[in-house]
Parts: sequence; structure tokens; C-alpha cells
Amino acid sequence: MPARLIDGAAIAASIREEVAQEAAALRAAGVTPGLAAIIVGDNAASISYVSMKTKACSEVGIFSETFRLPATASEDEVVGLVRRLNADDRFHAILPQLPLPPQVKEVAVIDALAPEKDADGLHPVNLGKLLRGELDGAIPCTPHGVVELLLRTGNDPAGKHVVVVGRSTLVGRPLAVLLSNKARGGNATVTICHTATPDLAEHTRRADIVVVAAGRAGTLTKEMVKPGAVVIDVGVNRVEAPERPSGYRLVGDVALDVREVASWVTPYTGGVGPMTVAMLLVNTVKAARRALERRG
Repeated sequence: MPARLIDGAAIAASIREEVAQEAAALRAAGVTPGLAAIIVGDNAASISYVSMKTKACSEVGIFSETFRLPATASEDEVVGLVRRLNADDRFHAILPQLPLPPQVKEVAVIDALAPEKDADGLHPVNLGKLLRGELDGAIPCTPHGVVELLLRTGNDPAGKHVVVVGRSTLVGRPLAVLLSNKARGGNATVTICHTATPDLAEHTRRADIVVVAAGRAGTLTKEMVKPGAVVIDVGVNRVEAPERPSGYRLVGDVALDVREVASWVTPYTGGVGPMTVAMLLVNTVKAARRALERRG
């Protein structure tokens, strides 16, 4: 039988309903959850992503504001804005939209965040807490979204062999930690593969669950997948399509023929993407809740 498609948009909508309820409870307690987004430059994709995220905020009752700096902004200027937002009580979470211009080191901007206001879970304090199995802080959005996709489709990773293809700090490594933690959504046996893995197929063919975040179209094909495995495609790649007005189309890291052998698979659109946005909202209301608790 062909694979069942995982409807990430529907699952994300369910999570957003939960967030809306939590945001309403916080407002009733006197705290309006707030998210500050930072855009440096005129990258069209970044502007589109932030617009989508701020729209999602308004739909669930989160206050948001976008701060824009020119592409020529210095690292000191960006870090200075982050520090001002750290001190602004209107905002419980801060999202510097990546990528940043080459003169601004991403790590410097992320490190400047107050850990309790880190919207994407990438500050070293939050990554360190994740490594220790402490899940009360911000969890990286895309990895968290992948775990929720698995749980909410009845594909609990516990006791399964999961192969993660990709070792980025944004997705691969934090996802491997989440899946191996002794917690909900964890207790899996995890293998991390990457560009230096000699025979990728040798590992993926043994996996019950394969998560591909390699950033390369066609990384996983049906010959590389065990029949009945669950496949999560995190990749977004632009490939040439001369027949289209744009001249390109977007595809994931997983070839379409994988659907012939997998039991579940995420589509190119409407899979992991909506979950990343939903988990950003989750991190924002969690940060607002912690701020309320600190107030006593």
C-alpha cells in the first residue's frame, strides 16, 4: 500500500488551538504573551517567513512586533537591538530571523539573547538544558515539531531505531537528543548520519523511522528505506523547472518513490513547515508562563 501522508498543517492547527487557550489564560492572569522578531536586510524569504509567523501570533492571541535593520547593519547594531529587547517587558520571546548578512555572526546574536527569551531554543543555555534532559525551557522548533508529528500520528519513537540524516545545530543534533532523552517523545535508539557517512543506505535501511534534514534533493530514495518505515522530510530545496513561470519548484530531501515503500511520509509542503511555526508559538507562551511564575 502507498504511504499515508502526514498532514502537518492539520496537526499544527490543533497545536495552535492549544496555544490560543493558554494565551487566553495568561491574558486573564494579566500577561499578554509577546514575540519580537528581528529582520536584518531585505531577504524576501526572511520577510515572508516573519510575516507568516506574526500572522500566526495574532491568530492565537500573542502580541508581536517586527524590528527591521538594513542589510548594512553591523554586528554591534544587531546585538544592541537584541539587548534592548532583552530588557523590554512587552516581549517574552525574541526571534532573530536567520540567515543574517555575512558581517553579522549568527552565534554572536544568539549568544546575546537572554536565555529565557530565546524563541528558537538555540541559545547555548537552552541547548545545554536539552542535553541534560531538561525540557522546561525553549526547545528548538523544527526538532520539537518533528517529535510532535510522530507522537500525534501514533508513531511514538520509544523503542524504535531512528536514523537522523543531518547534523546541524538547528535540526539534526537537537533532534537526536530529543529522540534519545528519557522523556515523552524520546527513548529511541538514534543514529546520526551526515555527508561523511560512507554508506548512508546501510543505516537508513535498518531504521524504523528516518528523518532527513540534509538540504539536498533526492538524498533518500525507496531503495534506501525499510518497507513500512516512517519518513519525515525536513528539507526544502529549489530545483529547476523551466515549464513554470518562476523557473523552479520546491522539493524536499526525499524522493517521491519513497512513498511506494514507507508507511507514513510527510509531503513537500504542509508537513514539517507548519509545525515549526506552531512550536515557535508554543515556546512563546511557555516563556510568558515562566515570566508570570517568576513574578509570583
